[in-house]
Amino acid sequence: MLGWFKKKFKKDSPETQARESEAVLTEEQAGEVAGKRPAPTEEPAGEEIPRSEPVVAEPVKERTKEEVKEEVEEVTEPSLSPGTDITIEEPEERLTGPAHPGNGEEQKKSLFSRLSQRLSKTRSTFAYQLDTLFLGKKEIDAALLDDLEEILITADLGVATTQELLEYARKKVKRKELTDPNSLKEVLKEKITTFIINSERDAELVMPDKGPFVIMVIGVNGVGKTTTIGKIANKFIKSGRSVMLVAADTFRAAAVSQLQIWGERNNIPVIAHEEGADPSSVAFDALTVAQAKDIDVVLVDTAGRLHTHANLMEELKKIKRVIGKKLKGSPHEILLVIDATTGQNGISQARLFNDAVGVTGIALTKLDGTSKGGIVANICREIEIPIRFIGIGEQMDDLRDFDAGEFTEALFQSHSQIGEKE
Repeated sequence: MLGWFKKKFKKDSPETQARESEAVLTEEQAGEVAGKRPAPTEEPAGEEIPRSEPVVAEPVKERTKEEVKEEVEEVTEPSLSPGTDITIEEPEERLTGPAHPGNGEEQKKSLFSRLSQRLSKTRSTFAYQLDTLFLGKKEIDAALLDDLEEILITADLGVATTQELLEYARKKVKRKELTDPNSLKEVLKEKITTFIINSERDAELVMPDKGPFVIMVIGVNGVGKTTTIGKIANKFIKSGRSVMLVAADTFRAAAVSQLQIWGERNNIPVIAHEEGADPSSVAFDALTVAQAKDIDVVLVDTAGRLHTHANLMEELKKIKRVIGKKLKGSPHEILLVIDATTGQNGISQARLFNDAVGVTGIALTKLDGTSKGGIVANICREIEIPIRFIGIGEQMDDLRDFDAGEFTEALFQSHSQIGEKE
């Protein structure tokens, strides 16, 4: 549960502190980086961020969406100056500790079995086709490699990634390191695992010594950002962290209500403004409250936007700048949510969002609904951004911490192997 956070976010380690100091750009370096990007349409420096009265949605059990909207209390903070007394009512109880203590080994097997089951659509068109292709073959020839190319591209591994895999296999065949067609499947699995692991190099993040850890969640419309935020919040709560949600999506009418429902489910506060407010001001005010209440983790929900809309991408840059001005070094994670069913379009989204705001991690949703799970390896190879989470269902625990070895094992697992494990 939340393995990437528990392993990589250590406050007290000297090595961690050293990495943190190296990770924060100086103002001069930040200026150089910004100079390489398109000039922003408006510069926040020297101008006052539009401010409106933030609404703190308190967790209330068993209420409808309409009741939530009517009963939200308002906290008036006219200036939010350093001397301002910021108050927010805490939830009555905080959920801590593991949800299912049980036997660790049994739980791990159960989770792997569930992952294998949820990847059945991909496996039925990938692992099954590989097994059928290699069945009865005595040698690796040109015809077999041509058929293999079609299978890999169909699984959404992409042309460039497929060509690299095939070239790797051809070299092994030429050097007579690979002769058995059945062993080719294992070679492919190892190479795909390498693609994924390589994307995780130098991807460690550092929990700040002071102030909250800020995650800014971005993505196009309809990929499941708000739902992903709710599930991530639940993971942090179970690991013993205090969490706050920020409704910086002020464009979509139901966005605030949807986030408030997730706040109720997780028994955590939600900071929101009125519909149509400046998203940057919502984020700014939320960080003020989070610092005053010593919140561990702040999850910022942003409005969905097409990666091709330049003006909306500029708004995203502004939100990031304002967060950085309020809390130096933040946002510490910019998490891009991608719908796995979009296939190769997900690569374009990752590239353009990364160019705009610098994506540090990816959450890949709806993997259970696609037969093209190869998109995972393709994203890792093409973009080299680590995948933090994968969504394999609608339940709370169906947002899984991504593990390269576990994923490729489940992806390549044959039907006979599933039977043996069960």
